[in-house]
Amino acid sequence: MAGRFITLEGGEGAGKSTLARALAHRLEGAGHRVVVTREPGGSPKAEAIRTAILSGRFKEQGAFAEALMFSAARIDHIDSLIRPALQRGDWVICDRFIDSTRVYQGVLGAVAAATLQELEQVAIDGVMPDLTLILDLDPSIGLARAAKRRAPDEAVDRFEGETLGFHQRLREAYLAIAVAEPARCAVLDAGLPPERLAEAAWSVVSERLTHTQER
Repeated sequence: MAGRFITLEGGEGAGKSTLARALAHRLEGAGHRVVVTREPGGSPKAEAIRTAILSGRFKEQGAFAEALMFSAARIDHIDSLIRPALQRGDWVICDRFIDSTRVYQGVLGAVAAATLQELEQVAIDGVMPDLTLILDLDPSIGLARAAKRRAPDEAVDRFEGETLGFHQRLREAYLAIAVAEPARCAVLDAGLPPERLAEAAWSVVSERLTHTQER
């Protein structure tokens, strides 16, 4: 595949979607075609699954059921959007990907790592991120940000409604992934102002992935 695949990970309110747009702008300025997408979602079928999951409909069925639903959404997302874009030579920036499943359903949901690995391999079918940027932020700040951006009539989603302790464990799990996979992952301080965070992210992209210099 000629394109490059960047994923953004981190807790609630870390600024992933804002950073995705900023990175896309820089990459487009460097002459690249860019696709910005998200998980769960990114394709019509996957977006329908996203709505069901975030509504909390599958919470009572447990983390394994959620992992199956995320995997189903990921298969459609990759087959219909991500893989074709990479094959065209586009750069793909995805707000959440496999690490969110590893953290939310694995570490926090207690689904066995071996089970998740099998699901992951089937779902991604060889499509792995070239670079994962992990946005690290105090969860109390992130949750406050998430609450501030939520519309008055918008319900708290399945994961934002969890306890502060849950979100602290989530943060620790992401940092553990970064330590375990340093060649793929880079940790960024999501407490920085958006412009400085975007600059920090661009520095990592420029250093680790070639041919990103602006023309």
